[in-house]
Amino acid sequence: MAKAADLLLCVSSFSFLVIFHTTLVVLVAVTNADDQVAPKPAAIFIFGDSTVDVGTNQLLNNSHSRADFSPNGVDFPYSVPTGRFSNGFNSADQIVRLFGYKRSPQPFLYSLNHQSTFKRDILQGVNFASGGSGIFNQTGKQDYVKQFAMVRGNITELIGLGASEIMFSKSLFVISIGSNDLFELVNWYPNITSLAKDEYLETLKLNYSNHLKDLYNLGARKFGIISVPPIGCCPAARVGPKSNDSSVCVEELNNLALTFLAQTEDLLQKLSSELKGLMYSLGNAYEMTMSMLEDPLAFGFKDTQSACCGSGKLNGVFPCFFFLGPNLCPNRREVLFWDLYHPTEYASELAALTLYGGGTRYVTPINFSQLVAIK
Repeated sequence: MAKAADLLLCVSSFSFLVIFHTTLVVLVAVTNADDQVAPKPAAIFIFGDSTVDVGTNQLLNNSHSRADFSPNGVDFPYSVPTGRFSNGFNSADQIVRLFGYKRSPQPFLYSLNHQSTFKRDILQGVNFASGGSGIFNQTGKQDYVKQFAMVRGNITELIGLGASEIMFSKSLFVISIGSNDLFELVNWYPNITSLAKDEYLETLKLNYSNHLKDLYNLGARKFGIISVPPIGCCPAARVGPKSNDSSVCVEELNNLALTFLAQTEDLLQKLSSELKGLMYSLGNAYEMTMSMLEDPLAFGFKDTQSACCGSGKLNGVFPCFFFLGPNLCPNRREVLFWDLYHPTEYASELAALTLYGGGTRYVTPINFSQLVAIK
């Protein structure tokens, strides 16, 4: 029997997509090959950039990468801008909900500032993601490895060393990062040589490897990695200085994303062979997004180029800031991009379902639910 997520990504009938959305719970129940719902991970720890940030940056002093203002959150319960770079929930929220959690883990800084509930909250997981963060230290200011080490220490004090090691081995570590590092390569070094570009990417890979090893040494075993999407297709790139035609994606940026995807695949294969017990699932966000771009009607999209919220050409010149008087599209379910860089809530929902239960075209060597199910 074909998996539901595979059916979703291959079907060309819009009517099926409508049926899918109204029967999401039923489809999720059959995403595994055995038609079983995946077990709930012991906890979920989320790391990365604005694609999975659920409010960290509004707690940072002097952060310029923020989304705690309208129209952000227009489709969130009560239309509250929560710091998510989305009209509603983002991929972090959607993944967590598919695994049976009622809400996303709180941002690390939020939990830290609420000591009365800190120890209770961290047992369910923590979100360390921060908008603007990257793999290189200079890309983002958040040191999520040190923050996780602090959380690990607190959990060990609460439940003991042996129990905490078991807990972390059964937890899911979701990581979505790298886009900002690639954007900054192009923005900071517009005339970089091919050799220097290759050196930059190799250094980026080495830094990523060190981060993953650090998390492994702190107890992480199951890694759900989300690759860099085709960043040359986002509205900001289409109208940016590297673009000669806004109707097509910026090839240079997309090539960087593909190169880094190949490097990440090599890295994960190497680490899983060297580090005992390390398991991973790599979500190919590049292929997922390109499927939507190449056959938008199959997913119900009418616009895959413009931002829903923004202004200027393709709504991609000026950001989704309320004081700039941005345009706001009336039907967010028909648009792929929410703002200059980020997907809409609906696009994030499709991506999360694919990560959870998709086939090897989109998630390798196994999907997130299969990864969690491994004893």
